Amino acid sequence: MPLIDPARSLLLVIDLQVRLMPVIADGAGVIANTGRLVAAAEMLDVPVLFTEQNAGGLGPTVPDLAPEPGTALPKMSFGATQAPGFLDRIGDRDLVVAGCEAHICVLQTALGLLEAGRRVSVVADAVGSRRPENRDAGLARMAAHGAEIVTTEMVVFEWLGTARHPRFREAVKLIK
Repeated sequence: MPLIDPARSLLLVIDLQVRLMPVIADGAGVIANTGRLVAAAEMLDVPVLFTEQNAGGLGPTVPDLAPEPGTALPKMSFGATQAPGFLDRIGDRDLVVAGCEAHICVLQTALGLLEAGRRVSVVADAVGSRRPENRDAGLARMAAHGAEIVTTEMVVFEWLGTARHPRFREAVKLIK
């Protein structure tokens, strides 16, 4: 099924950490759109998993998005699929991916997920890199290998499915 099904989805938020985000091009926009995705996921019962790359060096997830203490998956490998226990934590769900950096950790995670046979939707307006050309190259490479490139609004409206959804008005407020 080409639509993103909320019953099969997991929102994966990769490495939006306090020491990294100040150097990310449009970091505030990446955080804002990821916040919209997290809020929509929580509203629509879509599980969310955060990762933190080398938290000792890059710090925890930014306070605006901070997951429950102890729930973020720590990792040292750039690709989350290499982190112990990662594939067990995501189960057989389709992945909606946000995070940083698009050309390193997001790219290597997406490629690992695709290699594992997973459906991957990368949210273009919720991923970032220090330099826009690296972000664009990362998105292009992920698309070339089979990841779907989507936007925050696409994900939220596909998760809703209909204007008759009981949480429609509430979810639309996240976008406007």
